[in-house]
Amino acid sequence: MLFRRLYTSLACSNHYPSFLFKKFTNPSAIINSNPLFPCPNSFNLSLQRPNFIARSFISSNSQMGDSRRPRPVPIPSVESADKAELYRALEASLGSQFSSDPLVPNPNPLIMVISGPSGVGKDAVIKRLREERENIHFVVTATSRAMRPGEIDGKDYFFVSKEEFLSMIEKDELLEYALVYGDYKGVPKQQIRDYMAKGCDIVMRVDIQGAATLRRILGKSAVFIFLVAESEATLVKRLIDRKTETKETLLVRIATAKEEVKHMKDFDYVVVNKEGELQRSVKLVESIIDAEKAKVRQRSAAI
Repeated sequence: MLFRRLYTSLACSNHYPSFLFKKFTNPSAIINSNPLFPCPNSFNLSLQRPNFIARSFISSNSQMGDSRRPRPVPIPSVESADKAELYRALEASLGSQFSSDPLVPNPNPLIMVISGPSGVGKDAVIKRLREERENIHFVVTATSRAMRPGEIDGKDYFFVSKEEFLSMIEKDELLEYALVYGDYKGVPKQQIRDYMAKGCDIVMRVDIQGAATLRRILGKSAVFIFLVAESEATLVKRLIDRKTETKETLLVRIATAKEEVKHMKDFDYVVVNKEGELQRSVKLVESIIDAEKAKVRQRSAAI
């Protein structure tokens, strides 16, 4: 009799002991089917009690979760608050400190290959670029040709004999080399590695043949800039004004320049170096450098 009263009381109450659910998959169905344990609210019990228990469980968990959350921090008025106080309040409200680490990593050092026909002003553009922009290293090319008046060994070129140049080829010390107008020209590897390790941008001045070789070696990892005069007539006048050629070599250079212009399409950028507008040409090259350094997917070269 006592057990019957206890069971009926539990079945009709708002609290379910855990042992009932362990034994019965549907306690209300068993209670209804047994005439010894009448319960007038058995139908409502089977539908409503589990929902009540679920709500109680969710409510309990919600309260536990709230206790683990950081309490909201009042944020002072933006108009009247002290800047440092507002900064700390925002950090506290978000639950973390603001990082001072750069959002964008430092740009990679660039390798720029500047080429073009003879007489377009490659040396003049590169010289002014080095004067106006920091962290630029001009790769000094090795050559077997004779030194011209005003040139400095180690600054304009490394002047070596043909035998010394051939030895450099044999030791694999050159990134690229070519035989141009009967003389060897080549780019030493080690100085590129050394200056890129310092974070410097690299500028290489090569002829069209050398640029084609470097394109095969470096692919898209380097920036290729084609320098050109505004017209064929201007180019010929510049070659005449240099007074460094015989009439035979002058004819060869003009014929070669006509063919080299056809390779313009193989470069990434074209800079027209107009007569008397050297500064404009240099600024355009600087704009190319800035644009490359602002790219999301930057070039990365390994020598």
